[in-house]
Amino acid sequence: MTWSETLAFRIAACGSRLCVGLDPRPERHTGAALGDWLRRVVDETAPHAACFKPNAAYFEALGSEGVRVLEHLCREWIPPEIPIIYDAKRGDIGETQKYYAKAAFEGLGAGSITLNPYLGFETLDPFLAYPDRGLYLLGVTSNPGAVDLELLPLAEGGRVFERVAGFAAQHAGQVGLVVGLTNAAAGVLESIPDVPLLVPGLGAQGGDLKALTAGGPRSAPIVINVSRGILYDEPDLSFTEKARRYADQIAAVLG
Repeated sequence: MTWSETLAFRIAACGSRLCVGLDPRPERHTGAALGDWLRRVVDETAPHAACFKPNAAYFEALGSEGVRVLEHLCREWIPPEIPIIYDAKRGDIGETQKYYAKAAFEGLGAGSITLNPYLGFETLDPFLAYPDRGLYLLGVTSNPGAVDLELLPLAEGGRVFERVAGFAAQHAGQVGLVVGLTNAAAGVLESIPDVPLLVPGLGAQGGDLKALTAGGPRSAPIVINVSRGILYDEPDLSFTEKARRYADQIAAVLG
């Protein structure tokens, strides 16, 4: 199956479009306690998770122990039926990208990865060489700095993110876009083809789900990421309760 098909199958199976972001703050976790905590997060949120998205930076900041935990997380603790988006935002020359792809898809066994396409589209070829895996290219991200590059107009018409979106459309079963909910303004989603979307910005970042209806109905799978809102906010609630609440919020808007 293509990545798009794999993710769509999981969304249908669990009835949820929630992507659970796994961003463990290094200052909050030490030693073996991190692994125990992550296993509990995964176990409690799995019924409502369309996918899990471990963010490389938070694990790498913990040194070799963090990398070992990441390997256990991806290879052992996340159930095999739940897809993994490895949030690494890699971007480098082609030869280096080959090893980033090998590390993500063979080493960790991730189903997809986030990538920075701004070194040129040929740098994505090593990842495209894995036809059953997915790529999410940075399209319109959720940070204010998206206006510095991604939203810039091009001399020949359109904007920078639309050039990236056009590449994604050429590989629609395999390549999708990261579109931040806080920057999904009028004119953004309407300019993005029907490709898989990874949408951060709900919860702590304050994004409005209704923005996602602007582009009309889509057939490619959309997942909405929540990290801090599940991991750390409202500690009096269980991870299960928070995941269920976000999944229900998403379903109320997107179905």
